[in-house]
Amino acid sequence: MYGSAAGRDKPRFTRSVRTTCGSTYGAPKHPYRLMKGTPMPLSRRGLLATTTATAAALTACEKATTPTAHRPEGLRTGFENLVAAAYSPLHGKMVGLVTNPTGVTRDVRHIVDVMHADDRVRLTAVFGPEHGFRGTAQAGGSEGRHDDPATGLPVYDTYLKRGRTLADIFTASGVDTVVFDIQDVGARFYTYIWTLYDCMEAAGLAGKSFLVLDRPNPVTGRTAQGPVLHREFASFVGRQPIAQAHGMTVAELARLFNEEFLAAPVELDTVPMSGWRRSEYYDATGLPWVPPSPNMPTPDTALVYSGTGLFEGTNLSEGRGTTLPFELLGAEGIDRRWAAAMERLGLPGAHFREAYFVPSFSKFQGKTVGGVQIHVHNRAAYDPVRTGVALLVTAKKVWSGFGWRSDNWIDKLTGSARVRTMIDAGADADEVVAGWQGELAAFRRLRRKYLIYK
Repeated sequence: MYGSAAGRDKPRFTRSVRTTCGSTYGAPKHPYRLMKGTPMPLSRRGLLATTTATAAALTACEKATTPTAHRPEGLRTGFENLVAAAYSPLHGKMVGLVTNPTGVTRDVRHIVDVMHADDRVRLTAVFGPEHGFRGTAQAGGSEGRHDDPATGLPVYDTYLKRGRTLADIFTASGVDTVVFDIQDVGARFYTYIWTLYDCMEAAGLAGKSFLVLDRPNPVTGRTAQGPVLHREFASFVGRQPIAQAHGMTVAELARLFNEEFLAAPVELDTVPMSGWRRSEYYDATGLPWVPPSPNMPTPDTALVYSGTGLFEGTNLSEGRGTTLPFELLGAEGIDRRWAAAMERLGLPGAHFREAYFVPSFSKFQGKTVGGVQIHVHNRAAYDPVRTGVALLVTAKKVWSGFGWRSDNWIDKLTGSARVRTMIDAGADADEVVAGWQGELAAFRRLRRKYLIYK
């Protein structure tokens, strides 16, 4: 199912850049210590001052050791490690960068601007994905071919281009190496990982080398969840058989793509992060969040997206046109029964609030719709894919107007017809989830070979 290279232990071309801040695979030690002293009689004022200072020290230590606390010196993105290595993988090469607004430093300078101003690297072209290099286009759109007004660099459009067409664009741009740096959100149907795949394939066809700069999976990399794509349902929201919530970073996915799925592997290099742990959510990184697309405003959106993104395959609103896309779901005619039905399931990690909203665009534009808002209260216990399926099952039960998109887009999102046909046949969420466990277990075994971080 996963290609002839499934038995190989390591990608052939993948290398890593190690830096002075510590190993690529772990965080450096942190010198947080409590002050020690000898007890002695104190005046009331001295006792108050000492107690206050001790409390402050304890608070600082507690924050330093809290699992979600950010330790700035302990994490570097792939781009930061590339700069620390003086751009050594790119020396003597003409560089093209695939990126979007998320390609920023921790002080929110765009890396195109940083690289363009740095004499140590020769950046000569930019390639924009869906939504565009500067992120101005809505879903299903891009910014087209233009020159970047800030740097004068040519910007090429990669959206919905692949194979020889995209290879010809890389050739025409004159670059030697294609670099990828985009923040992903951890869901198979989020298109940036397939931009990565298509660009790797096209770079190989064009004889270009490929470099991936890694960033965190914002919803952790603890495990994979959900159904695995069946190849006959491949599309731009899923080119190859990976799980719906893949639990990998883009550098890890690039290694997997190169060894398992590409007919002709590209000359691949990766610059991993240092100091990131698989259990960390995005708010533990200390990195600024830049919306990867117009309807992914916060890391909380990413947390639910791999489940509630399935509502794009229905006639219900997935919350586009509101301030809480994918956290708000609804349609005209739905009442409080939906939220009540979800609460009765007792799903771990989330509560479901009866909600009403008026989308400013997309489905039900300008109309008052009823539905639910998802409130995740325990991220570690929350399973977004199982929750998404439960939401589909209960919506169909409580609302007579429920329907799938006429093109069966839900099959593209879930990776097969199974979820749709099982729900239509009256299966509950647990039965639907049980149906993909075998293929998920196989993907988890494959995935382990390509994980970089602990």
